[in-house]
Amino acid sequence: MWTSGRMSNAKNLFGLGVSLYFWGLMDLTTTVLSGSARPLTEGQEDNLSDKLHQRMKRSWVWNQFFVLEEYTGTDPLYVGKLHSDMDRGDGSIKYILSGEGAGIVFTIDDTTGDIHAIQRLDREERSQYTLRAQALDRRTGRPMEPESEFIIKIQDINDNEPKFLDGPYVASVPEMSPVGTSVIQVTATDADDPTYGNSARVVYSILQGQPYFSVDSRTGLIRTALMNMDREAKEYYEVIIQAKDMGGQLGGLAGTTTVNITLSDVNDNPPRFPQKHYQMSVLESAPISSTVGRVVAKDLDEGINAEMKYSLVDGDGLDVFDINTDPNYQVGIITVRKPLSFESKKSYTLKVEGANPHLEMRFLNLGPFRDTTTVHISVEDVDEPPVFEPSIYFLEVPEDVEIGTTIQIISAKDPDVTNNSIRYSIDRSSDPGRFFYVDITSGALMTARPLDREDISWHNITVLAMELNNPSQVGSVSVTVKVLDVNDNAPEFARFYEAFVCENAKAGQLIQTVSAIDRDDPQEGQHFYYSLAPEAANNPNFTLRDNQDNTAWILTRRSGFRQNEQNTFYLPILISDNGRPVLSSTGTLTVHVCSCDEEGMVMSCNAEAYVLPVSLSRGALIAILACIFVLLVLVLLILSMRRQRKQPYIIDEEENIHENIVRYDDEGGGEEDTEAFDIAAMWNPREAQLVVKNRQDMLPEIESLSRYVPQACVMDNNVHNYVLAKLYEADMDLWAPPFDSLQTYMFEGNGSVAESLSSLQSVTTDSDQSYDYLTDWGPRFKKLAEMYGATDSSGALW
Repeated sequence: MWTSGRMSNAKNLFGLGVSLYFWGLMDLTTTVLSGSARPLTEGQEDNLSDKLHQRMKRSWVWNQFFVLEEYTGTDPLYVGKLHSDMDRGDGSIKYILSGEGAGIVFTIDDTTGDIHAIQRLDREERSQYTLRAQALDRRTGRPMEPESEFIIKIQDINDNEPKFLDGPYVASVPEMSPVGTSVIQVTATDADDPTYGNSARVVYSILQGQPYFSVDSRTGLIRTALMNMDREAKEYYEVIIQAKDMGGQLGGLAGTTTVNITLSDVNDNPPRFPQKHYQMSVLESAPISSTVGRVVAKDLDEGINAEMKYSLVDGDGLDVFDINTDPNYQVGIITVRKPLSFESKKSYTLKVEGANPHLEMRFLNLGPFRDTTTVHISVEDVDEPPVFEPSIYFLEVPEDVEIGTTIQIISAKDPDVTNNSIRYSIDRSSDPGRFFYVDITSGALMTARPLDREDISWHNITVLAMELNNPSQVGSVSVTVKVLDVNDNAPEFARFYEAFVCENAKAGQLIQTVSAIDRDDPQEGQHFYYSLAPEAANNPNFTLRDNQDNTAWILTRRSGFRQNEQNTFYLPILISDNGRPVLSSTGTLTVHVCSCDEEGMVMSCNAEAYVLPVSLSRGALIAILACIFVLLVLVLLILSMRRQRKQPYIIDEEENIHENIVRYDDEGGGEEDTEAFDIAAMWNPREAQLVVKNRQDMLPEIESLSRYVPQACVMDNNVHNYVLAKLYEADMDLWAPPFDSLQTYMFEGNGSVAESLSSLQSVTTDSDQSYDYLTDWGPRFKKLAEMYGATDSSGALW
């Protein structure tokens, strides 16, 4: 057996790769551990001696090589040497290396068998290489020894610092936590070999974050180190943790990471109002649920710990105001709960409480977690519209009420302190038929037209009340008028009745059943009474039987009807109702005499035609037609003449209207003219018929409408009733003039204080008036300037 030259110094090699090879042995002669060589024991040497004597074939076997990583020298790193016992040193043996990294990472001298590493090795990238070696005859290429496999292991050095792969870290811990509360655990990883030395043994320490936090040197667990850490004082902390290998010894490599720690909030701060008194104001016209103001209690906490609940705990406005909590901004919103009135109460005082709904038992000693404040609310006066009392009216009026009758006094008042005067009116959109009128000052609701329940049984009108000093303030009230029924409609046949009687009819035979209707609606129900009209009470042909169920039968009184004697009978029937007063009407039943068969079926109701004994001649017919034609011509002529009289004067388009000058010196009579119109007719129509005098110089085209007014409508000289009655009569009379004329001459004419307003007597003579300005009006006024002798600017007379 023999070894390489480096083998003799194997005991002095520490941390270096050692090449071992053996001849014909399967065991190692030397074991290398952690860079040191260990000699064989005495028993192993005896065993080895026995094996040397027993070897039958010489061979070479090796196990593994060791080489340090991160070699920084310039020459290739020597790994070890391969040698065969057949090598005589004459270069006849050729060594070949194959396997992982052969030729790239590792090379072999094919003559000497020296192995070198030609690249920098890194254990963290690859910890070992498996290669194969073989000795060949250089001349023939024949293997001299069987191929054998060996391993080159890369021995670790401390070349990697610890790294925090999950950093930087983010963590939170509740504020006010006890000392030692766990926050987060950090972990550093060292890529060096943990089985070789202390290269991968990591120790943790804190570089920044003391005295608030600490870290376990072995586990990397971060804990709180200071009690009563307050989030409101400091919320964010930046802690720097270091991990150092080699057990923290000098020369070890270190890595750091940052841990951002946030103190989470707990409810350790009670709410407090920044103001102990709030002053607010609200208009008395503020609607329900409108906002009056806001109050807020400050809480240094956040989130759910800062939530507030506001409530009214005391004061004189608990039933008038309400408070709600805004969940977004945690403010208390005071709102109107009931209508306000400045005239009733001008101010209110409220006590508002704000409290935390979520409490923590361990911080109750820091409380109480509620606070109160006082809110003063002033009610401001506004100009309010008039208010009706009551707020709704329901009236019942009989339909026969006279025009101008007051049916209700509608009352409204100004709720303000000023108590302005009220003016009343009716919203005409609610009374398009103008059946009612309201007095502008008193609010008296009167009828302006006759009411008819059968036409309109309900009226829903709106009465308006307006302040005299502020017309924009308008109040309204709904007035429902129910028209009560009176017996003002007589009963009448339900339809047109036409009966038939056979010529062979017998006495007492029913020929028709009649019924009636009444537009009235009496409370006790309808009941009609039937009888023959007085002029037909003793009718020899027919009789009537009242069935007492609002129907009546018509029966024949005799037999033997003949068409050729009389083919049609008209039977008047009197129908009466049960109203008060009793009303009745007469309906006519038409009865035709018909020829019937034996079973009573009508065959024919036409009487035989009568032949005129004398026929008209042709000349008589022509004369009749001529008279009719002459009458038509006369009627058309009369109508044409009337139309020409009514046509207004139409100006010819070709005629220049500016050349038609009409001069007149007539003047109105002014206040002294008492014959033009007598206003007394408006006050007392009875006296007006006696006093009014017609002027001799003019014919009145319009006579007073008072003659159309029934005298029953004029009651106690009431102007309102009279005007309403006259208006109704004028509306109903289709032939009356379509206007009401009231002519009044105020302060004009002779005798007036203002004297005459006419320009006819403004100067004494024509010479005092200059008309030269007419020349400046242009050619269109040339003729007018000539009439008044005006001259142009050059002195020439136009």
